[in-house]
Amino acid sequence: MSQVWPGHPYPLGATYDGTGTNFAIFSEVARKVMLCLFDDAGHEEQIELREVDAFVWHAYLPSVGPGQRYGYRVHGTYDPASGHRCNPAKLLLDPYAKAVDGEIAWDQAVFPYTFGDPDSVNDADSGSHMMKSVVISPFFDWNGDRPPRTPYNESVIYEAHVRGLTKNHPGLPEEYRGTYAGIAHPVMIEHYRKIGITAIELLPVHQFVHDEHLVRQGLRNYWGYNSVAFLAPHNGYSASGGHGRQVQEFKGMVRNLHEAGIEVILDVVYNHTAEGNHMGPMLCFRGIDNAAYYRLVDDDPRYYMDYTGTGNSMRVRHPHVLQLIMDSLRYWVTEMHVDGFRFDLAATLAREFYDVDRLSSFFDLVQQDPVVSQVKLIAEPWDLGEGGYQVGNFPPLWTEWNGKYRDTVRDFWRGQDHGIAEFASRLTGSSDLYENSGRRPWASINFITAHDGFTLHDLVSYNDKHNEANGEDNRDGSDDNRSWNCGVEGPTDDPAIAHLRAAQTRNLLTTLLLSQGVPMLVAGDEMGRTQGGNNNAYCQDTPISWLDWSDAERNADLVEFVSQVCRLRRNHPIFRRRKFFEGDAPRGQSGPTGSQASTATRPSPAAAASSEDPAAQDPATKDIVWLRPDGTEMTDVDWESGTARTLGVYLNGDGILDPDALGQEIKDDSFLLYFNAHHEPVSFRAPAANFGGSWETVVDTRRSVTGVDAALEATSVVTTAFEPTDDGRLVKAGDPLEIDARSTVVLRRVP
Repeated sequence: MSQVWPGHPYPLGATYDGTGTNFAIFSEVARKVMLCLFDDAGHEEQIELREVDAFVWHAYLPSVGPGQRYGYRVHGTYDPASGHRCNPAKLLLDPYAKAVDGEIAWDQAVFPYTFGDPDSVNDADSGSHMMKSVVISPFFDWNGDRPPRTPYNESVIYEAHVRGLTKNHPGLPEEYRGTYAGIAHPVMIEHYRKIGITAIELLPVHQFVHDEHLVRQGLRNYWGYNSVAFLAPHNGYSASGGHGRQVQEFKGMVRNLHEAGIEVILDVVYNHTAEGNHMGPMLCFRGIDNAAYYRLVDDDPRYYMDYTGTGNSMRVRHPHVLQLIMDSLRYWVTEMHVDGFRFDLAATLAREFYDVDRLSSFFDLVQQDPVVSQVKLIAEPWDLGEGGYQVGNFPPLWTEWNGKYRDTVRDFWRGQDHGIAEFASRLTGSSDLYENSGRRPWASINFITAHDGFTLHDLVSYNDKHNEANGEDNRDGSDDNRSWNCGVEGPTDDPAIAHLRAAQTRNLLTTLLLSQGVPMLVAGDEMGRTQGGNNNAYCQDTPISWLDWSDAERNADLVEFVSQVCRLRRNHPIFRRRKFFEGDAPRGQSGPTGSQASTATRPSPAAAASSEDPAAQDPATKDIVWLRPDGTEMTDVDWESGTARTLGVYLNGDGILDPDALGQEIKDDSFLLYFNAHHEPVSFRAPAANFGGSWETVVDTRRSVTGVDAALEATSVVTTAFEPTDDGRLVKAGDPLEIDARSTVVLRRVP
């Protein structure tokens, strides 16, 4: 029998101090709590926690150290009609477990009822079928680790799956493939640096569960949006094995990525858990204190409120649920050194009662927390409940996945007649969504693809989803893909279609990487990864989801294109401004001569229109000018055209009114960007000499040479020199400039 001391009610979880381990667990409904210790042979020793303070049950065991497997059995009321579901026959994970060993062996014993009779009570012991919590050592040599702290406006995010990113990489040792260690291997870091990303956003790494119905079909919960332990790194991604060694491996991954200047952002799922609805298993929260952890239906607490489509929603307004979420966030920052979080279905976290409330307790706690408030916070600003679409409505501290950006850019390049005004707004940081709340352009996390939906290659190759492999007769997944297959569904040998798809891919990537805001790439899009038209590969832990690294060789031109456009963004702050464009003359500019203005203030756009100041009469002195095909400034009539599919824009780098960290005004090159989503070429004319005497092409997404076959082999042009190119790509003021059908051209002003 283990020696037992009273211990302390804080911190919650199992905390090893170098001598022994303190255990603490919250349950308001429990009458008795048993701590269950397991040896390597699976034998169980039960220890009653006799000390209770403010509903926290606790004890200190001086003989217990790292590697010890454990769980809990909670004695209390089982009355689903009242919302209570305690059952001591069910072994339960510690909500604060910092590591988990094993997987669930699906059996009727892990369910609280007998199959076929949901109102019954199942007293079968689940211990032998359950994963176990593990005591870990908190000690680790960080070797002076310092977070990169990359400013938002300088960030390029790379969304990736721990397993899928490296599972098929031939340059990695076999044992590292699909693991935390593989993510930070030098071969992978070399690739991140090549394409220019600054942060890797990992799909869920909190310990999650593979759903019983998927396992029965031979599938897996590949994406991992099924968390059950919010402080534990998923054990299936560990090359080091279980028993807590996954924690050390995760920390090593973060340390190595930080040394390379790359941040780590975690996709976190606090809105629901793996226990599902009233027909789900009893794994943790349900058996500890069901009514405290979950939102139950007011009129019938047997059932769960579901704003997530997964069966349950966490009761975020409960103090201990809020504490669990905040303790988890702080733990991942302070102990695991991560740099930020992307919150899955974040609108659910703001539902204190029914409506989404931007002033909810969760946001208040994040705002005042000295740790969590200082890292990157990214919301998926919607859920499945009424009023759940909240793009643009999160508090000022937050950034958001901009779903309107995704939809607008997809529609523009597939030729939908929505006009160009919204495309222009998304291109320049979506000020209509974020400026009035005091936020900056980087509040918009711009993305065209994500893990959920088509890959970029499939976006230009399929009109319809092809999810047959998921076993749901292609009923799952979204039907609103806003995709265009360029004329043929799926693979084709037609060289003209292949060339068009390549151009469309580069158009979408160029738009993404040169838009104001923070671009997010999906791993594999830079090399033409396909899922064969599957737009909901959540259950495919198969080559459908894994990156095929031979794509990087086959599509080396695309990889190079992405790296070059990322470099263009990185080298030119005009593409990653810290403030929104205003359309005014930059400070200190007065007219085409460039002489100093008499005042340091800028007129408002309305005042500029009537001012006698020469700066107000010369559009070339504004920070941004939208251009007609004839090279003159667009008018209201031009914006009102609902069928326009072409757009030109001048970005003025002559004092961009965007101070750097030292408060110094930044000077940059000036650029012209032309977007043509029309199916035919469009003739533009370079603007007048006051904008610039000559311009050099630095990006052309559909640069072609003689013959279609040769065009297929030609890559997009991204140049760095200011010398005229041999084919006459130097454009002088007022010169005609033909923009190819469905293409983007970027020109830089020659000094």
